[in-house]
Amino acid sequence: MAEFSPVAGKPLDLSDDLQLVLAPNPSPMTYLGTNTFLLGRQTLAIIDPGPDDSAHLAALEAAIAGRPVSHILLTHSHLDHSPLAATLREKLGAPTYAFGDSRAGRSAVMQQLAAEGLAGGGEGIDHAFSPDRTLSDGEMLSGAWGDITALHTPGHIGNHLCFVWNDAIFTGDHVMGWASSLVSPPDGDLSDFMSSCAKLQSHDARVYYPGHGAPVTQPAARLAWLIAHRKMREAQILATLANTPATPAMITSAIYENLTAGLATAAERNVFAHLVDLYKRGKVSAAPQLATGAIFTLRA
Repeated sequence: MAEFSPVAGKPLDLSDDLQLVLAPNPSPMTYLGTNTFLLGRQTLAIIDPGPDDSAHLAALEAAIAGRPVSHILLTHSHLDHSPLAATLREKLGAPTYAFGDSRAGRSAVMQQLAAEGLAGGGEGIDHAFSPDRTLSDGEMLSGAWGDITALHTPGHIGNHLCFVWNDAIFTGDHVMGWASSLVSPPDGDLSDFMSSCAKLQSHDARVYYPGHGAPVTQPAARLAWLIAHRKMREAQILATLANTPATPAMITSAIYENLTAGLATAAERNVFAHLVDLYKRGKVSAAPQLATGAIFTLRA
């Protein structure tokens, strides 16, 4: 595809049996908007219905054009991906599939942070979401549109899935071409994120179809960049702490340049995600306890 310039609400053909319908929800966190994918020709599967938006619902119904829908698949349950699933399920009679509800897949440390009152950031959590059917890691679904294998890829959020379809992978918000993925505790977990990147590296793919932005046509290179980017941030954080103990806010100010007000909070959450990972690995300590306002110190 020479240029990726979808118009919200107007179906974009990616191949003979794959369409993208862009939701009208552009923002600094969602880029052009959420990509909803329609797989198949006569009978369809839908990936990521998107936000609860009447215009997007009407656009999807027009693109479906009366064809039967057998599956509604969710990569994850952020407010820009999952809320429209319930409405589509009622209208189309198709069950929803996901790893689990919005708390599914959380690590023990993230469960503890959530219990202590830490709330997620970024796109917002669809707390009402509950799939009709849960998918386990490696589970395969089959339909008129072919075979889809679910890969549990926590990191951006604990219930995140990627979907392998032929030589393509729908990567949700885990791998995108326009930005690195937000990892915001307690929903995001950087330790899990890096493990999920390694899992994707074991799957050859011709293309990634992300939840926002253009198809990633060099997936191996993009995934390698994403891993290197995270390692670079970790090195910056450790270098900052080598000079003096610091809070996540102080570290964010030291390592990020020219942050807009809208992205400063997300950047600080990304830093905190790295600090939680370093804490779990015994690289740093936190006083008085692990929290967003803690003072982190490099351990000898």
